[in-house]
Amino acid sequence: MSYKTINPATNEEIKSFDSISKEEVLEKIGLAHEAFGSWRQTSFDERKKVILAYAKQLRERTDEFAKLITLEMGKRIEEARYEITFCAEIAEFYANGAEEFLADEPVEVEDAEAYIQYAPIGVLMGVMPWNFPFYQVTRYATPNIMAGNTVMVRHASCVPQCAKAIEDLFAECGLPSGVYTNLFIPTEFVDTIIEDDRVQGVSLTGSERAGQAVAGTAGRNLKRSVMELGGNDAFIVLEDADLDDVVEKAIKGRMVNTGQSCVAAKRFIVVEPLADEFIKRFKTGVEQLKLGDPMDEDTDLGPLSTEGAAEDLNEKVQRAIDAGVTVVTGGGRPDRDGAFFNPTILTDISPDVATYDTELFGPVASVYRVKDEEEAIQLANDSSYGLGGSVYTKDIERGRRIAEQIDTGMVFINQPTNSQAELPFGGTKNSGYGRELSPLGIREFVNKKLIHTMESFAH
Repeated sequence: MSYKTINPATNEEIKSFDSISKEEVLEKIGLAHEAFGSWRQTSFDERKKVILAYAKQLRERTDEFAKLITLEMGKRIEEARYEITFCAEIAEFYANGAEEFLADEPVEVEDAEAYIQYAPIGVLMGVMPWNFPFYQVTRYATPNIMAGNTVMVRHASCVPQCAKAIEDLFAECGLPSGVYTNLFIPTEFVDTIIEDDRVQGVSLTGSERAGQAVAGTAGRNLKRSVMELGGNDAFIVLEDADLDDVVEKAIKGRMVNTGQSCVAAKRFIVVEPLADEFIKRFKTGVEQLKLGDPMDEDTDLGPLSTEGAAEDLNEKVQRAIDAGVTVVTGGGRPDRDGAFFNPTILTDISPDVATYDTELFGPVASVYRVKDEEEAIQLANDSSYGLGGSVYTKDIERGRRIAEQIDTGMVFINQPTNSQAELPFGGTKNSGYGRELSPLGIREFVNKKLIHTMESFAH
């Protein structure tokens, strides 16, 4: 297997990298394990210095790294710059907060002193996706490095230059060899790594299928795991919502990263009194989006990550159309080079159509009409996924009441699901388990060790 940079805007192959051998993988695990022995002994200040240097370089070289993202997976250059800046914010959040987040936690007990110590556990394996090639790695690597663990990363095969750039950057910032390791490896080597006794946990962001495979291997080997899988986020519009604001957020929420986000709004659930007008305005706004070169500042919608991704999305949409789903706009691929797909709106999706419970990873929105709030909640929860969701209403208390009934890991009121360093990120059901970001994220791969001391031996 080789890792290849193929510009999705043109489908031109730019560069390729060979995979390493199994023997080299085992050697790198050994180096990571050896590095853990010393890295775990470093102070928070020593770790902080490296991670803040990483953040500083991201800020100073934003354009350089953003162009790599755009070249390899087609993200619009403006969005790519934001991704790099967000990575710097995450790195700074953990560099400045890790000591507090992992401080010994007193436990009140009678006639004794007790506390919980948060201690690093060892070498971790990360299986990372292509859709946010710097962000996904940064939110996995920086908290775990700050916690004293060492991390290995198997990145997606279509973003090898991003993968290499991250490893090189950590080294340039003074991170000792073996604390962060990039691996150009075939998929089958992931099991080899997880099964190795020197590896203590695995974090994966990806598809349900990948999650089942990786979590299964982790479970059989009694290894900790965090799974951030797919999503089919509901975007609930109630009758008192500000439609101008809602439509603007609907377009942004669905089309961000050309629709290739686990937490992009995907199912638009609109109460009947607003449905016709919402669809009309949504259609108008979507049709005004300009497809084009993602390096061009004027482009509104770039290509999908690969030609294969565009073909897969097209097949799913065509099957939905054949099953009787209505196409409001779009519904296919434009006549141009590159992995492009026309922005699409689908309606009349019945539960017996596969699209009803399928994550469409691209610029395709599904719109549902419901009679009232109760039916909106029921439909939002009628999904095998449970990542994020959003509710739109002028009545904030009503919004909170509805949010509390939505079975997902995150619900946002009057804005699409998003990410911030301070906010926990993760889902329920087939969207996975565990949390990233926030203080919770740094506590996933640590030993929560109880230390208990009797005050007196007197009876």
